[in-house]
Amino acid sequence: MFKILTLNEISPAGLRRLPADRYQVSDSVSDPDAILLRSFDMHGYPIPASLKAVGRAGAGVNNIPYKALATKGIPVFNAPGANANAVMELTITGMLMAARNVVAARDFARGLEGDDETLRRLIEAGKKRFVGFELPGRTLGVIGLGAVGVKVANAALGLGMHVLGYDPDITVGRAWQLSSDVRQASSIDDLLRGSDVVSVHVPLNDRTRDLIDSGRLGIMRDDATVLNFSREGIVNDEAIVAAIEAGKLHAYVCDFPSARLAGHAGVIALPHIGASTGEAEDNCAVMVAEQLRDYFEDGNVRNSVNFPEVVIPRNEGSRVALVNANVPNMLGQISTTLANAGLNIIDMLNKSRGEIAYTIADVEDPIPVSVMRELADIEGVIVARSI
Repeated sequence: MFKILTLNEISPAGLRRLPADRYQVSDSVSDPDAILLRSFDMHGYPIPASLKAVGRAGAGVNNIPYKALATKGIPVFNAPGANANAVMELTITGMLMAARNVVAARDFARGLEGDDETLRRLIEAGKKRFVGFELPGRTLGVIGLGAVGVKVANAALGLGMHVLGYDPDITVGRAWQLSSDVRQASSIDDLLRGSDVVSVHVPLNDRTRDLIDSGRLGIMRDDATVLNFSREGIVNDEAIVAAIEAGKLHAYVCDFPSARLAGHAGVIALPHIGASTGEAEDNCAVMVAEQLRDYFEDGNVRNSVNFPEVVIPRNEGSRVALVNANVPNMLGQISTTLANAGLNIIDMLNKSRGEIAYTIADVEDPIPVSVMRELADIEGVIVARSI
């Protein structure tokens, strides 16, 4: 029986993927084998000695100390792409709201007082303040062509826009999904210079913090619009406000309100609702629950942010999974230990990611407890599991 501790409310659609005869799931279990969460901040959270895995029912993992967990042999799984459609739809919504000055126009209409004739006169006199622009023929620049960025780029083409894309790390899979009509920018600055609207879809890390700052806002086209539905900190709030007040920027639409942005004309700040649809919550919970099951029941690692991807179809016989330091001769020592015990290896795969490596080995016969102890005692082995 595996015990799963939930630190946030998780969609029942995902929890149903964890059979009750094999998994005890609760927000109060002790000595959990895994933690399942959404936005709970695990930085500073005491890590149980029993913990073997963490599942984030969402894409971003800034709330999880995944690097520190890797050194303890604990993989952190997430659900990339499971909420991509929800975020794409809100990004397109934000672009349309900015283009047509919807929020300012709505606030104006809500503040009108008087009878119908008075309102008609006020509306006719005031509506010229909210003249916007149409999207066909405009250029959208998309920074980051992952699951969300690709969907945003393709959707914008459907609206008649030209699209520039920039992502030096785009995967082959995402490239196949991206329309051939999306033009490649040679750099972020090249994209900024050529775009009327810019949308960022990158994770927050040391490379992307303040990615859009005063310098980069300065090279953008006049009256451009910036969209940020990725993470707070990627776009510098102070620089945005200064650009709007200087008349350089038409609008900033984001999912991350801050004290600096609050109530500022030209800013549409939404309360972090990018992935807040029932469908997205279900998709994320289902995806991460299935990844946890695959890890516990078959030892496979899929969509981990701190472990290499290691997947082997299950063979007859027994399976051992090891987390180890990425050092020379580790695979040789594991193979030798199994061979000395008379265990014939059917299949074996070892991959590394940074300082961590992960090994799966299938053998023909059951693995004695004494052999598991020998494997665990190899210098550099962090975790050894018989599955």
